[in-house]
Amino acid sequence: MFLQRLKLIQFKNYLQKEFAFGRGFNCLSGSNGMGKTNVLEAICYLCLTKSCRGLQDRQLVLHGKDFFRLEGDFGKEDFSVKAEEKLEVVAKVIPGKRKEISLNGVPYTRLADHVGCIPLVFIAPEDHLLVMEGGEVRRRFLDLSLSQIDHTYLYELMKYNKLVKQRNYALKQFAEQKRFDATLIQGYNSQIAPLGDLIFHKRREFVEEFLPHFLYYHSLITGGKEEVSCVYRSSLEQAGMAELLREQLDRDRLLQRTSMGVHRDDLLFSLSRKPLRKFGSQGQIKSFVLALKLAQYRLLFEKKKVKPLLLLDDLFDKLDASRVLNLLQLLSKEPFGQIFITHTESEALRILFAESGIESPVHYCIEPGSVQKL
Repeated sequence: MFLQRLKLIQFKNYLQKEFAFGRGFNCLSGSNGMGKTNVLEAICYLCLTKSCRGLQDRQLVLHGKDFFRLEGDFGKEDFSVKAEEKLEVVAKVIPGKRKEISLNGVPYTRLADHVGCIPLVFIAPEDHLLVMEGGEVRRRFLDLSLSQIDHTYLYELMKYNKLVKQRNYALKQFAEQKRFDATLIQGYNSQIAPLGDLIFHKRREFVEEFLPHFLYYHSLITGGKEEVSCVYRSSLEQAGMAELLREQLDRDRLLQRTSMGVHRDDLLFSLSRKPLRKFGSQGQIKSFVLALKLAQYRLLFEKKKVKPLLLLDDLFDKLDASRVLNLLQLLSKEPFGQIFITHTESEALRILFAESGIESPVHYCIEPGSVQKL
């Protein structure tokens, strides 16, 4: 996929601004706080129907305004396709009141139907949290990948999470009221169990297909000098969801929550057979996460049969110049398509692309009160 035109209205620090992008590399440079990342955030919103950084809609509105609007014109593979193959996505958002996403003028009745229509991979400085934080962050990585590939997975996950939340609420109420309704819990169990089993099998299959790509890209980035692994761990490896719910009932009643299931799954990352979180340097963690994201891109490309958008926020963060140059040259080859890069120094970007031998990118310089196309 390719984003040809992007328009922001009352979004973050932009009152109104329109960008025209090329089908290869696109760069946004400028000092910190000028709005480079906000442009990437707008692209993510049009693709995923929400912030890629976990921000609430009210945090995305220009200060003093009560709504924002985003417009994006996307093409499949190139801009010469027939008009009916182009995708115009519009987001109209009034936080707390109304949120509408439309495709070619037709609003979605369910926003989830849009996820995966325009696949996207976002690489940001805070991605180190994939390694340093708890399992919830890594499950989110799995879920975002699978949700863009498989709509059924997204709906199964939404149902599962809602039912687990309801079961947890019931367990808490029982403890407070000193009573227990076995029939109600069994009703939740009978709905949760098949969903949990399906989610487990789809996650396990995804990781099996994902792993060779991850190892390949990590070897390219690091020169094959490090031994790494990424292992999927789930309580469902030992028993089915129905059995887990049944066996853990007494514990769940004591804890007042559902203690086992796919909502507790995790990915274990290691370096030289030791936990990456404890023994990895900043550079090693950055290289590891880059390989995760590039493998995510490759699998999305294989499954969707279109090239996802690739967004890299703060390209130089924790990477030396030689690794950045290697990364750029890697991204200039197949299967990568349209790429967006932000950096604080426009001259550094110019030199970098000149040294790499890659064709000069579309380049916007963002400074206080102005956006200039170089």
